[in-house]
Amino acid sequence: MTSRPFAQIDVFSAACGFGNPVAVVLDAQGLDDAALQRFARWTNLSETTFVLPPRDARADYRLRIFTPGGELPFAGHPTLGTCHAWLAAGGQPRDGARIVQECAQGLVAIRREGERLAFAAPPSRRSDPSPALLAQVAQALGVTAAQVRRAQLLDNGPQWLTLLLDSADTVLALSPDHARLADLRQKVGVVGVHAAQGAMHLISRSNREARAFGAGAAQGEAPLIEVRAFAAPIGVPEDPVTGSLNASLAEWLIDAGELPAAYVAAQGTALGRAGRVHVARDAGGQVWVGGQCVPCIRGDVSL
Repeated sequence: MTSRPFAQIDVFSAACGFGNPVAVVLDAQGLDDAALQRFARWTNLSETTFVLPPRDARADYRLRIFTPGGELPFAGHPTLGTCHAWLAAGGQPRDGARIVQECAQGLVAIRREGERLAFAAPPSRRSDPSPALLAQVAQALGVTAAQVRRAQLLDNGPQWLTLLLDSADTVLALSPDHARLADLRQKVGVVGVHAAQGAMHLISRSNREARAFGAGAAQGEAPLIEVRAFAAPIGVPEDPVTGSLNASLAEWLIDAGELPAAYVAAQGTALGRAGRVHVARDAGGQVWVGGQCVPCIRGDVSL
């Protein structure tokens, strides 16, 4: 075994214990797939990451991402948490304005936004779920057809069947049948708009002052939406805060006119967390997904 630099970073939070932690092994050279998976099962976090030298000359480092149940081509909070740990450990990006991560999904750009890091959301493929699958998932969630406003299969590496429900209150009240979702082999994301913030969003379509409020919300004001992510098929009944899901639902719902181009999402509330995801679509149409990161553990691990 070799002593390797290690960090555990809480992502989408300014304080340890309120976001989504990721375990980061900052030098994974020489470890085989079985060792990576074994350590990811041992940490028992939703994701554990392993940093390697890049294969693509445009990248600053290569990242492999493992859940307790397998490897992911891309994930959001591991991307931000690993970048934070890599920079804190002395990593120097080739381009001072941005960091470039190589992963199985491809190259992912990351930028600094004051105290936050933000990744460029990979393009998300969208398709309509079958009526049968949607009905089975709704039953497992305990929601009626009338409570489902929109539904879409979203895939930016991880695939999520994402449901826009009638309110944030409905989202927070869910008590899913996780065993049933595992049987369906379907990861499910749900989102609902907070009533007061939704009213402000409607006003903002014709009111300059409200548009200014919307810009303020993207900088840390009250969240517009509530998000939950159920991933029983990969051994994670509920993920505290999920960057990949927030990225793909932003691309979908901004295009659909359901959400503004800049907003804050809350996630983890039902688990006693206080995750905050800052979303903004730039003038070129690129969606950026950001949040604060805080180191909770630094040290070495024997692997």
